[in-house]
Amino acid sequence: MTTAMTITEKILASHAGLDSVRPGDLIEVQVDLALANDITAPLAIRMFEELGTDGVFDREKIALIPDHFVPNKDIPSAQQAKMMREFALKHSIKNYIELRDGGIEHVILPEKGLVIPGDLVMGADSHTCTYGALGAFSTGVGSTDLGAVMATGKTWLKVPPTIKLEYEGNLQPWVGGKDLILVTLGMLGVEGAVYKALEFSGPVIEKLSMDQRLSMANMAVEGGAKNGIVAPDEITLAYVRPRSDREPSLFHSDPNADYEKRIEINVDQLEPQVAFPHSPDHVRPISQVGQVSVDQVFIGSCTNGRFEDLKRAADILKGRSVSKETRLIVIPGSSHIYIRCVREGIIETLLDAGAVIGPPCCGPCLGGHMGVLAQGERCISTSNRNFVGRMGHPESEVYLANPAIAAASAVLGRIGSPNEL
Repeated sequence: MTTAMTITEKILASHAGLDSVRPGDLIEVQVDLALANDITAPLAIRMFEELGTDGVFDREKIALIPDHFVPNKDIPSAQQAKMMREFALKHSIKNYIELRDGGIEHVILPEKGLVIPGDLVMGADSHTCTYGALGAFSTGVGSTDLGAVMATGKTWLKVPPTIKLEYEGNLQPWVGGKDLILVTLGMLGVEGAVYKALEFSGPVIEKLSMDQRLSMANMAVEGGAKNGIVAPDEITLAYVRPRSDREPSLFHSDPNADYEKRIEINVDQLEPQVAFPHSPDHVRPISQVGQVSVDQVFIGSCTNGRFEDLKRAADILKGRSVSKETRLIVIPGSSHIYIRCVREGIIETLLDAGAVIGPPCCGPCLGGHMGVLAQGERCISTSNRNFVGRMGHPESEVYLANPAIAAASAVLGRIGSPNEL
């Protein structure tokens, strides 16, 4: 009798060469893609070199993306980027993607077709879980672990138990994937899914665009999850097929799969959500935010720097102006998105409203550059984390929301909804 498995268990079993796996099993898996950025790659490279391996396991299955501190903000960041570039050239890494054709790693890898359904991806960045939106298993690892992966193409994993999240009902205006994951984090807490798989399912998920699904999977790690995942469907295939010549492996959970728990979430009355400092699970509906003035609004990041996000913001800002007391920083997630936004007039609309447009990179999200907060300043951000000091001074505050709320807040000079405009 065949063992019933979840989608996560099936992908892991296939990459371990096993018929089946169960939660808690320790397995060795083959890796389809190993990922690092300009912060995490240098340590991974040093570990790789300590192993004394002649070359990488597969020059086409490693992606090195400078995106955190680029364009180089100082000498140390320039040295890190240089080290990664030289390693990529030495080992003929096919997917070393520079600024001119790049952007934020978790935006450009799906965009360029480097991840497809059924893949197993290990990345030296916690938000590697983003690719679960494509029906892949993807998770973050430490840089030293990634150095070993670059040498061997293999790693050890413990099979996680799965929490099945079923979203039902109909979304209200201005509500999207960001709000679904924020309200989920509010229910689970930041430790509610530690080393578990979050399986996003139900009729609401089936209607979501790929951009919205990517936003949800991106923040699975904010609940402590090992991975977040959405079963592949026609929306997935319509996104993947023009981008990759590889044949996807379409795994789906068995109807009788064993879940640690199932949680049903009805979205009929769900409002846009705002996460208050200093945790992504401190969520409130927009109607209960109150009067919270903001010094800065940031629209971008690997969570909400995609085309739909910028278009939604521009639709709200068209014909309006950013409050004189507030600065609006917009950073497209990739060069491709930037060009498309230029061609469709979105960048002009944002500039006319008073936005500052940055080059595709992580920038302010991690308090890196292009929008670091001063003492006492408040920012509403479309990014994924709002811990103490996340975007700058430890006495600054970060609020998390979707692009529609962020855009409206830029006009109002305080956290608010497009309904108020």
